[in-house]
Amino acid sequence: EKERQASTVYWKYKDEDSDYINPGSDEEKSINEAPVQWVAFKQQFFTAAVIAQNSFLKDGSVVRSDAKNNSLTYVKGFRTELGIPYNHGASENFDMRFYFGPTQYTILKSYGIELESMINIGWPVFNLINKWLVIPVFNAFNNTAVNFGLIIILLTIIIKTVLFPVAWKTYMSSSKMRVLKPELDVINKKYPDSGDAMKKNQESMALYKKAGASPFSGCIPALIQFPILIALLNFFPASIELRQKAFLWADDLSTYDSVWTFGHVPVIDSIYGDHVSMFAILMFASTIVYTWMNSKFYTPANQQQMPGMKFMMYFMPFIFLSFMNSYSSGLSWYYFLANVITFVQTWAMRKFVSDEKLRGQIEANMKKPVKKSGFAQRLEEMAKQRQAPARKK
Repeated sequence: EKERQASTVYWKYKDEDSDYINPGSDEEKSINEAPVQWVAFKQQFFTAAVIAQNSFLKDGSVVRSDAKNNSLTYVKGFRTELGIPYNHGASENFDMRFYFGPTQYTILKSYGIELESMINIGWPVFNLINKWLVIPVFNAFNNTAVNFGLIIILLTIIIKTVLFPVAWKTYMSSSKMRVLKPELDVINKKYPDSGDAMKKNQESMALYKKAGASPFSGCIPALIQFPILIALLNFFPASIELRQKAFLWADDLSTYDSVWTFGHVPVIDSIYGDHVSMFAILMFASTIVYTWMNSKFYTPANQQQMPGMKFMMYFMPFIFLSFMNSYSSGLSWYYFLANVITFVQTWAMRKFVSDEKLRGQIEANMKKPVKKSGFAQRLEEMAKQRQAPARKK
């Protein structure tokens, strides 16, 4: 099933980006928009490609993918027809190359004809995480005796270390929100009616600004984790480096680990699967704890008015569990480690920064004049200019 989801036909026109047939479609397509440079039958871990030194003819070139193949013997059926120029000479040459090998980013990139574009390393910007960090780390240890489960630990530590300044700033801002609870309670009592919500929010925001806190600080950890997770979500299952690499109870980090296969059960099978992945369970449990900790330490004191958001925060881990149960165990292992390191960082920061110390910083900030941004100053000047002609009249 996973092989079929990853296997399809790719091709590249000369001087253009590569294109492909959707892995889930049963389609025959004429690739006659421009001269064809190469065509590849790409699978999850291995690829067969035919490459022209110059280009194949665009006339008559066809690719086909048989996606609706339920055979237990074959993953999919692929077919291609490519035109070769022939001038009816006594002796003619047409130079071609074949590639039969791993769908591995560094190897494919080394040919300089964009074969690596077949590997989904994530959306633009997000894929920089894979290009500049994940792939170099995997390459550094690929031919060593170091277990890839340990390499993922190293990768997680590097990512969390790079992101620590943001985590520190987020924690400090969120802790200030917690210390400001007495002032926020006063504002809430001052404006108890729902009709005064605008005034209450204005005073609350003014308090946050004077204290140097941010009510949106609780969103930052999740927003930072999201692009990293998306990048790894694409790369880990397609990484041949993880293929058949065992770690702890997992036989293969590129796919799910099954500690118990209970077989087909209607409804449950379609939502959860027919097995239990222990790495996915660890990821799920740590995410629940992380969500609780995030709501306790990062959520502003006046955010209890959003029960729907609280429900979604605890509901999303169940969605992740149903998805990750049949996904790469290496990715679940990374996600679990990232949560554990977050727990340790939060515990260390709470030990290092006391509420009394934060209270002193807040009181010092509140004594300072609030600095206006350039945008706010321009708005104020525009308002004064509009009022000046009115006064003259």
